[in-house]
Amino acid sequence: MPLIPASDGGDGPGAVRLPAHRRVLGVLGATLALAYPFCAYVGLSRLGTRRLGAALAALLLVSILFRLRGMNREHALVAARLPGIVVALLLVGSLFDDRRFVLALPVVTNVVLLVHFATSLKTIPVAERFARAMEDVLSPAQIAYCRTVTIVWCVFFLANGAVTAILALFAPLSWWTAYAGGVSYVLVGLLVAVEYLVRKKKFRKYGASPIDRLIARVFPPPPDGTPAEGGVVGLDERHLVERDGTPAEGGVVKRQVRQ
Repeated sequence: MPLIPASDGGDGPGAVRLPAHRRVLGVLGATLALAYPFCAYVGLSRLGTRRLGAALAALLLVSILFRLRGMNREHALVAARLPGIVVALLLVGSLFDDRRFVLALPVVTNVVLLVHFATSLKTIPVAERFARAMEDVLSPAQIAYCRTVTIVWCVFFLANGAVTAILALFAPLSWWTAYAGGVSYVLVGLLVAVEYLVRKKKFRKYGASPIDRLIARVFPPPPDGTPAEGGVVGLDERHLVERDGTPAEGGVVKRQVRQ
C-alpha cells in the first residue's frame, strides 16, 4: 500500500500519454516549485519584490496558457485554480512591494494539500486511492491503515504550513529559505520513509527490491498459515471491499489474508 503509486504512468495498461509540451511543462513546473524558495531568496535579494513578483507572475501566466491549451472549460477551471491564486498573490506582492505575498507559495501549497487530503476522508482517503492503484481489493485492516496515513499527512501539512507562514511573517529571509527549501523536504522524506517502514512491519508484504529484502531481514514475513500483525488467515466470512465499496467475489471471501 504505497503512499505514492509505484506506476510511473508510462506505457502500462490504462496509462494516459500526455502531449509532449504538457510533459515538458510539468517537469519544468515541478522543478521550479522545488527550487522556488531559492529563486525567491535570490530574486528578492537582487531584484526586489516589485520586479520579482511581476516577472514570476508573467512566467506563470504563460505556463498556465500553455497547460490549458486544448482542455475543455471544466478541466481548465480546475487546473487553473491553484496557479491563479499564486499569480494573484505575486501581483499583489508586486503592487504593494510586500515580499510576504511572494513567500506565500509554500503556505498555499500546504493549505491546498491539507484541504485535498482532509476532504478525501469523507469519501475515499488519498492514501487508499494510491493503495488501490496497486491492489483492487483491500482488507479492512488495510483500509483503516490508509485512513490513518491520510490523517497523519493532514497533520503534517497543517504543521508545515504553519511553520512556513510564521517564518515568512516574522523571520529573516534566510531562515524561511532554509526551512522551505531544505528542512521541509527532509521532513517529507523522513515521513515517507517512516510510513513505508511501519507499513512493511505491520503487513509484512515484501517485493523484490533491495530495500524490501533488507526490511524483511529485520521484520521477516510470518510462516505460511500464520497471521501477520493485525491479520487473519483462513476461512473468514467478513468481506473484503472493492473500489466501489461492494464486497469482493459476491460477498464471501474464502481465504482472507490481511497483510
